[in-house]
Amino acid sequence: MADRRTYNVVILGVGFLFIFTAFTTCGNVEQTVVKSLKNSTFSGSGYHSLGIIYGVFSFSNLLAPTVVTVIGAKLTMFLSGLLYSGYIAVFIMPSTWSFYLTSVLIGVGAALLWTAQGSFLVENSEASTINRNTGMFWALLQCSMLFGNLYIYLDWNGKSEISESSRRNIFLFLLVASILGTLSFLVLRTSHHEEEMLSEEEGQSLLSTRTMYKNRANTALQDTKTEFQTILQLLKTKTIILLSPCMVYSGLELSFYSGVYGTCIGATAHFGEAAKGLIGISGIVVGIGEIVGGGLFGLLCKNSRFRRTSVVFLGMVVHFIASYLIFLNIPEDAPVVFESTTQKNPFLSPSASIALLCSFLLGLGDSCFNTQLYSILGYVYAEQSMPAFAIFKFIQSVSAAVAFFYSGYLLLTWQLLLLVLLGFIGTLCFFVVERMQDYSMDSQDY
Repeated sequence: MADRRTYNVVILGVGFLFIFTAFTTCGNVEQTVVKSLKNSTFSGSGYHSLGIIYGVFSFSNLLAPTVVTVIGAKLTMFLSGLLYSGYIAVFIMPSTWSFYLTSVLIGVGAALLWTAQGSFLVENSEASTINRNTGMFWALLQCSMLFGNLYIYLDWNGKSEISESSRRNIFLFLLVASILGTLSFLVLRTSHHEEEMLSEEEGQSLLSTRTMYKNRANTALQDTKTEFQTILQLLKTKTIILLSPCMVYSGLELSFYSGVYGTCIGATAHFGEAAKGLIGISGIVVGIGEIVGGGLFGLLCKNSRFRRTSVVFLGMVVHFIASYLIFLNIPEDAPVVFESTTQKNPFLSPSASIALLCSFLLGLGDSCFNTQLYSILGYVYAEQSMPAFAIFKFIQSVSAAVAFFYSGYLLLTWQLLLLVLLGFIGTLCFFVVERMQDYSMDSQDY
């Protein structure tokens, strides 16, 4: 039983590794790719596409649990993987209508995929193995930022323009990776919990298959309604209200490091023919920052003397340093320029080393905020963790969607200023919540 569960967790992680090697690489380069298209009939925007994805994802989360309950986690992940693969395939022969249609579909698919992933991981874990299994899964997932971006660097380094053949080769490679990840879900083994459900349903021989699925759907809808009511109650609590600015900030900086910053580097004229290749290296370095931060803070926070507030404060400082260096190093028109390169000059002569240092700091700071938001939500809402995490993902996704929509219009200076202000406010609010928990614990001691 233990071997089967470990096998399932590893295959689950490998599947996500392949799928998100394709998707995270695509998100990192798609605005650059869209700008390079020599197609007068294509009028899509990579920023708008990503905004649609995160917007649809945030609202689709409300119905995703029902679908997973009815058809099962394994089939849900397989179907979601097909939607991811369809989005990647669009870039091989791009057209505006298919680009935006698949953006909507992948938003739905993302909600289904992540809901099924959480359900499947819990089904294949026990209290004694949940931390190990979660660590194994996230370690494999974070590696997805390395391989696809390495391919981008090797293929684009030294090229000032992205040719049609180069674009097709890259997205064929990403499509194969996504399909491999999708197919890997088919070799997942049935969990003990699923076997019990199937045997119980098979024993009810008088029930037709249609009635069986109808009963599942009714149960799932009732559970969804109950959870939605819990979410509405939690939204009124002081803790969630105070943590909201921090959640909003996590969404804004998610959009910045995953889609905007790579585009800025690729559009910087001062980097010359190295600019396009640096997009890939930047994605890799962001991934390294995420991996280092996740591992480091996971270990440090096991020590009760190393507080959550210390990690969040570090994340704020790291992001402030990154924002200041980006402000000095990258032209302010980099995210909005419609030509292949920037027209304005930054305060410093752009340095590839500083640009990559900022990539690492963005990844490191992101892991600071995300790990501690999950930590404090899990601590405060130990008995209502799923609705609390759902609120977090909803606020984060809506914020990321809004950020992607304004990223193509706001100059870099204003985007960085907004990040700094929200980062500061979010950190202060996080400190207040932590202080509230300390006060509550002190009161219980008396």
